[in-house]
Amino acid sequence: MQLEVLRHTADGAVHRVLLSGLPLGSRETAELLDVIRRIDGDDEARVVVLESSGVDFCPGAAEELRPLDWTPDPAAALAGLRVPVVASLRGRVASVGFEIALAADIRYATPDLRCSLDDVAGGRLPCWGGTVRLPRAIGRPTATSVLLLGSELRDDDAIRSGLVVDVVGPDQLDATVTRAAEHLASLAPRALELTKEAIGRGAELPMRSALILEGDLNHLLQTTEDRSEGLRAFIDKRDAAFTGR
Repeated sequence: MQLEVLRHTADGAVHRVLLSGLPLGSRETAELLDVIRRIDGDDEARVVVLESSGVDFCPGAAEELRPLDWTPDPAAALAGLRVPVVASLRGRVASVGFEIALAADIRYATPDLRCSLDDVAGGRLPCWGGTVRLPRAIGRPTATSVLLLGSELRDDDAIRSGLVVDVVGPDQLDATVTRAAEHLASLAPRALELTKEAIGRGAELPMRSALILEGDLNHLLQTTEDRSEGLRAFIDKRDAAFTGR
């Protein structure tokens, strides 16, 4: 598929997905899903950076994005990636755009950040996981005000609620996100993948079951070549050369 409204580039292990910054329409949704699926099939991918070329990350849905078009869910596809996803947020992050941002694992933002899920005001219901992921990300009381009252989360709110890990100046955002992505790409891929799985699945389980899951994943990690390489590198006092196996 020829990408006309978003760009996808790969620099080694770091994949960058650049949204247009415009309202999300059916065509961009289909292209975003196509990109995510191709990244998922790339064994060399280690981290995904999700960003925008506009003054806004994504101000919502275009008019032509009708409810029937919302069944393909790029937020679910993004959240389901085995590799970490780092989102670079600026300006308006609204409706489906906010739901896509919520599917990322780590989020950075600029001071002009304005996040909202005001679908109720339009007689709609968030359909890409907003009612589920937002309360888990920032807590039920604050999420309820965002979802029911249409309240906006701005930079200070986003920091206090834990929605973003840092707010930096517009001229620092790209460098900050790139450093985080390069650091993630340098780590043991299997350890990252299993840690992400433990976080995602463990949050949905009772404490005892989540601890059992963590133990099982630890046992699985012990069988990997990367785990052996990490131990050898520690003993040899050198940087590890992880391969993802």
